[in-house]
Amino acid sequence: MTITVPTRDSVSPANQAMFDSLKSQLGFVPNLYASLAHSENALGSYLALQSAKSSITGKAREVVNLVVSQVNSCAYCLAAHTAIGGMVGFDSKQIMEIRHGRASFDPKLDALAKMTKDITVNRGHGDQKLVEAFLAAGWTVENLVDVIVTIGDKTVTNLLHGVTRIPVDFPAAPELASAA
Repeated sequence: MTITVPTRDSVSPANQAMFDSLKSQLGFVPNLYASLAHSENALGSYLALQSAKSSITGKAREVVNLVVSQVNSCAYCLAAHTAIGGMVGFDSKQIMEIRHGRASFDPKLDALAKMTKDITVNRGHGDQKLVEAFLAAGWTVENLVDVIVTIGDKTVTNLLHGVTRIPVDFPAAPELASAA
């Protein structure tokens, strides 16, 4: 079965308005967002989650997005967040290291990457020593909660792409070498 990417004309008026907003903000409607519009409510709900206030922003949010997308093998999200990672200031070598679940170039981001990978791999049953290291690196319990919400956010789109397999409309992320 092939699930197609809906067009603006094929979605509800409420979703059409969100398509218009996305196009004005991003210059296009990413296929993954468009695929959420198969539901009357999913696109609006997801955009609300993604744009909600959080103590995890900028580079830290992209660390979470890249790590979770790598663990979940989401080609779409890896492509999108490799591009966004570059926009927030990571170079290509740093992005590849983050995808491995490390950030040796920044101790605080390294603690974030390691904990995020562990939480994602272990589906929330992470190593408490990594949580302690995260907090010792200068993060707060508020940050911890927001990291978990961000992991959930990214997991939603990883699952959506894994099931729908809609076309990736970002440049493909480079393959990750298994040992680095």
